Amino acid sequence: MSVVSVGELLIDFVALESGVTVGEASGFLKAAGGAPANAMVALTRLGHASTLLAMVGDDPFGHYLAQLLAAEGVDVEGIRFSPEARTSLAFVSLAEGGERSFVFYRHPGADMLMTPADVDLARIDGHDIFFYGSITMIAESSRESLLAAIDYALARDMLLGYDPNLRLGLWPDAATARRWMLAGLEYAHVVKVSDEEVDFLTGGDLDALWRERTRLLIVTHGPGGSTLYTRDQRVHAPGFAVDSVDTTGAGDGYVAAILASLLEYGDAWPDHLPQMARFANAVGALTTIARGAIPAMPQRAAVEAFLIGQGEDVG
Repeated sequence: MSVVSVGELLIDFVALESGVTVGEASGFLKAAGGAPANAMVALTRLGHASTLLAMVGDDPFGHYLAQLLAAEGVDVEGIRFSPEARTSLAFVSLAEGGERSFVFYRHPGADMLMTPADVDLARIDGHDIFFYGSITMIAESSRESLLAAIDYALARDMLLGYDPNLRLGLWPDAATARRWMLAGLEYAHVVKVSDEEVDFLTGGDLDALWRERTRLLIVTHGPGGSTLYTRDQRVHAPGFAVDSVDTTGAGDGYVAAILASLLEYGDAWPDHLPQMARFANAVGALTTIARGAIPAMPQRAAVEAFLIGQGEDVG
């Protein structure tokens, strides 16, 4: 049971202090990032195989990222190295409580130059779930690559998961962002959005996010937990109180936990929505107690120990 993703892989430089801007920070922690990459590493730490198809620069950062993911157990044979652009960088500053602001160096980044020919479609075969986000839709070339991979996955009756992942500063304007983020909904069976993304995409109208293929729609509420919807169920699970220092990657850890649960419960997943929500809330919360995304992704044993400590049943 495994997941494959096509999407961005980059370096996050996370400010060492909270409550400062990127320009005011005295230094930064280098951390691997990119929502699909974060999620694929989180999956391996939760005990499931994962594959990432991506493009990075043929530079020290790009090779560092591929080596790091490989060391985490992610299949990186589908990662390509572009000689035409460098690996994308994101500088992240943290407000008190771990909320973030971003400054991106991606003009263009290598991930934006991926073409359909760069996507090793054969590596999608044999996986159970295909996961994608909206950032790959920003540039025309990478968008065409992602859509080709989506078509390939749909033709093989795979389950598709989607995270719109709003990063408005990366888009040319809000209207373009909204257009393509909404377009991504058309293909997915499972969609994870935040309250902020619901407001941005529909003005708060959750019903407007449902599409013909949608089977599970998840809304995350930050410290307030999450709510899972099917066509005939609504399950809310409150969040867990932790000492948050950096929310980078929390949503990616959350969605990885949902994907892990879908693999584990199989066709019976609609009967386990409360367990799925609590497990994902725990992974998301634990991701916020350390700086960086991938460095903070928890191991399965740590998640289960945390849930037991909260009085939850992990059987």
